[in-house]
Amino acid sequence: MPETPKTDSSVAAQSPEPEADIARDMLRRSVFFVVPLLAAGAIGWGWAGALSTGLALALVLVNFALGAAAISWGTRGGPAALMAAVLGGYVLRLAIVTAAVLPIRHHDWFELLPFAVSLLATHLGLLIVETRHVSGSLAFPGLKPRSGESSSLGVGA
Repeated sequence: MPETPKTDSSVAAQSPEPEADIARDMLRRSVFFVVPLLAAGAIGWGWAGALSTGLALALVLVNFALGAAAISWGTRGGPAALMAAVLGGYVLRLAIVTAAVLPIRHHDWFELLPFAVSLLATHLGLLIVETRHVSGSLAFPGLKPRSGESSSLGVGA
């Protein structure tokens, strides 16, 4: 029996959780931020700066992973559950960052400036970089297909 070309709905069904795909892609792209930020923290503040920067990077990655998990959970329950998960997840993730910083803020190895700059730069930088790779199409929810991928899937043919 000949294989039928995939339609837009079957392509969309390939990725049941596009937010998880986006979060994984952001984690993969974070590698480009790690080395320059750790080097800047180490050059400016020594080991304390590098450790503080590393903590900020880890918090950002956990933050994005938890955000994607909250959205995935919320989408299963409808629009009200999605909005509750997004808002509640945001408040919870802010509490996690606060809870991670408050007990260590006075330790000798923690430097606030490289931590804060790394936290802000990585959050904003990853979001800006990722906007170039997120699809605004219902045919491809989540990430844009790579060049040639849409034609091989039978979309637009």
